[in-house]
Amino acid sequence: MNFPTDLESIQKRVDSIDPVRYGKTRNFLSGAVTYLSPYISRGVISTKQVMENVLRRGYDPFKIEKFLQELAWRDYWQQVWIAKGDAINSDLRHYQEPVVNHQIPTTIVEASTGISAIDASIAELYQTGYMHNHVRMYLASIVCNIGQSHWSLPAKWMYYHLLDGDWASNTLSWQWVCGSNSNKKYVANQENINKYTESFQKNTFLDVPYSALPLSHIPGILKETCSPDLTTQFPETGPLRVDQSLPTLIYNSYNLDPNWKPNLDANRILLLEPDHFKLYPKSPRFIEFIIGLSKNIDGIQLFIGSFEELKQSIGSSDIYFKEHPFNLHYKGIEEPRDWMFPVTGDFRSFFAFWKKCKKELTQRFVQPTLFDE
Repeated sequence: MNFPTDLESIQKRVDSIDPVRYGKTRNFLSGAVTYLSPYISRGVISTKQVMENVLRRGYDPFKIEKFLQELAWRDYWQQVWIAKGDAINSDLRHYQEPVVNHQIPTTIVEASTGISAIDASIAELYQTGYMHNHVRMYLASIVCNIGQSHWSLPAKWMYYHLLDGDWASNTLSWQWVCGSNSNKKYVANQENINKYTESFQKNTFLDVPYSALPLSHIPGILKETCSPDLTTQFPETGPLRVDQSLPTLIYNSYNLDPNWKPNLDANRILLLEPDHFKLYPKSPRFIEFIIGLSKNIDGIQLFIGSFEELKQSIGSSDIYFKEHPFNLHYKGIEEPRDWMFPVTGDFRSFFAFWKKCKKELTQRFVQPTLFDE
C-alpha cells in the first residue's frame, strides 16, 4: 500500500469508499479498508467530510453504522484527550499489571517474533508507514499482555513509524488493549490471527486455546528487550518571507488542510517544533510525508523552531491556528476543527459518546411523519 500526497489521488480514495463492504470485512487484512487514516490524522480531510461524502452518494446512514462508528472513534479519542490532557500519557484508569519492563521486545523491533503475519506487518510498517488496525491490536497484546512490557515505549515506537499516528488514538488504544484504559485485557490466539490475516500458521507461542490466555509465563522469544532509537530528522530550510501586513495561518503535522481559508491573502507557514518532536518523535518517512502533503497549500513555507521564535519572525501579523491539544501554547485566533457531530465532553465509553452522535444523526436524517387531519 502506498500513500500519495496529491489531492486528486486522495479524493479518488475518498470517492471509492464502499462503506457496506467495509463494515463486513474491515477486520480482515484483505478487507475493504479505506486507507484514509493518514489523511484524516494529518488534517488534510476530516471525519465529517468523509461521512458527508458517503451520505451524498445515497447510503442510508443506519445501514452503514459500523463505518460511521469507526470514523467516530477518532473524534471520541480526541474528546478523551481534550478532557484528560496529559493524563493520557500515563495509565489512565488502572495500573497495567503485570509489568516486568518498560522497554519493547527486541523481536518486535526486528520483526522476528516467529508469527509470520505479525512479522510481515511490522516489515510493512517500516516500508510504508501503515499497519492494519486489527494487527495493531494483535501486536499490542503480544507486547503488553504476553511479553509484559509496559505500553508507553512500545506505543511511542509505533507512533514514530505510523503515517496516521494520532497521539490520542494510538496511546489510548494501547491502553485499551493492556487494560489500563479498559476493564479487561484484549488477547488473541493464533487461530484468530490466522482467520483475519488469512494465514495458516501452527505451533507458535499463541497456538493455544483462549482459556490459556494471557500466558502465565513470558515466551523466551519475547524476553530480550530494547529501547529503539526514535529520533526526528528535519530538512534544511531557508529564511522566512513574511508580509506583516497580512495575517499568518499556522499549519502543523495535525493540520494540513488545503481548503482552510483558501481565499484569504495570508502568510501560510508549516511549523515543526523540535521540542515537540523530542517528546513525540516521528520517522524520516513521516516528515517526508507531511512535507509532501503541505505542497497542496499554495505558498506555504516551512519553519523549524518554537512557536515563540516563529512569532518573533512574523512580527505584528495576526495569527490563526486550528484547535488541537498539542496547540495549547499557541497564541492568536483559534479556530474550531471539523467534527462529525457537535458532541463534546468527557464520556466514559465510546458507546456513550456514540449514543449522542446517533441522536444527532437521527435528527438530521429522520423527519417526523405528517398525517392529514
